[in-house]
Amino acid sequence: MSLFTILLTSFGLAMDAFAVSVGSGITIKKVTLKDAFIISVFFGGFQFLMPVLGWLAGLSFCELIERFDYWVAFILLAFIGFKMIYESFQDDEDEGTNFRSLSVLFTLAIATSIDALAVGLGFSMIDIPILSTALIIGVITFLLSFSGVFLGDKFGHIFEQKAEFLGGLVLVSIGFKILLENL
Repeated sequence: MSLFTILLTSFGLAMDAFAVSVGSGITIKKVTLKDAFIISVFFGGFQFLMPVLGWLAGLSFCELIERFDYWVAFILLAFIGFKMIYESFQDDEDEGTNFRSLSVLFTLAIATSIDALAVGLGFSMIDIPILSTALIIGVITFLLSFSGVFLGDKFGHIFEQKAEFLGGLVLVSIGFKILLENL
């Protein structure tokens, strides 16, 4: 997989966290650098960890599905991508969330990185070097989350749904690219 594709995947996976970060910036009164940093560490850290866990899980049964592994990667990416696109049209505003609570951030970080777990599983089937790839995913998520907090603080709800839609579109496109490369 090329660096460009890994970067696109990273941006696609980071869009959930970016959207939630924008939401946090909307909700938090008087956003500080500390707020943005803590939120970004949670989201970036989990986006790094989850592909590694998915990749490790995939190694345990990779040999069983070697002949159709690209289909699995395609289905996982397409499912996650279409789910993100669908969710981008849903109005699920939650104004009561305390984004400064560590338990809330932990829960949100897990929820926004489940797709990264599935992508890591797919990566194990197409022999991707996981540590460098997961590091890129984590760093991009950190940077987008950090900026998302401040964008949310400044511009409100303008970007939230568009970011999730774009992320879903990127993941679906990458799924099709993997499928077409292996047919």
